[in-house]
Amino acid sequence: MNAKQRAGFKAVEFVEDGMIVGLGTGSTAFWMVERLGARVRAGMRVRGVPTSRRTEEQARSLGIPLVTFAEVQELDLAIDGADEIGPGLALIKGGGGALLREKLVAAAARRFVVVADAGKKVEVLGKFPLPVEVVPFAWEVTARRVAAVTSAEPIVRRAGDGGIYATDNGNYILDCRCGEIRDAERMERELKMLTGVVECGLFVGVADLAVVATDDDVEVIISQK
Repeated sequence: MNAKQRAGFKAVEFVEDGMIVGLGTGSTAFWMVERLGARVRAGMRVRGVPTSRRTEEQARSLGIPLVTFAEVQELDLAIDGADEIGPGLALIKGGGGALLREKLVAAAARRFVVVADAGKKVEVLGKFPLPVEVVPFAWEVTARRVAAVTSAEPIVRRAGDGGIYATDNGNYILDCRCGEIRDAERMERELKMLTGVVECGLFVGVADLAVVATDDDVEVIISQK
């Protein structure tokens, strides 16, 4: 079992019968959804809210019942991956392109669990490019404003065919190589104040605990927020 599998499987231990669970997106969250599907087939009763179309398709294929926010207002638990985990469980997320839905689901959950392999744990956020989701209209103008806040040159994310990548909500993503982000809370706040910015991949004060694994062991880190 590799580290991603170990972390994803461990996180399912926090799921209890009858819960409504936010289902994350990404290579580690994939294994969480797989494990949860096995639990459902064994008789566990849960309902899921997926953070992306990709996760929705996976959950349906595994027989996990799904609901929408038209049916529920609050989730018992959300489990999702991260691209970086910094001090205080501040996160960079959005490498998979689902940051807006991921943040909406995390905000609706009573408890948010982040899962990752140990390589994602860092002393300072910023080595991984920070995703910033923007509306397509005048994205070039928005990119200049994002550059002023991040001190980085935003690169619009491209799809496999070379065209501009569009999120499930039809927006674009600007990837910003910021270097060390010493004040993630301030940067998150300033980015979200920019006209044209929909969301950014900084998740500060959101995670309640992290499940961080190596190929041989797993660590559960509890937030002190």
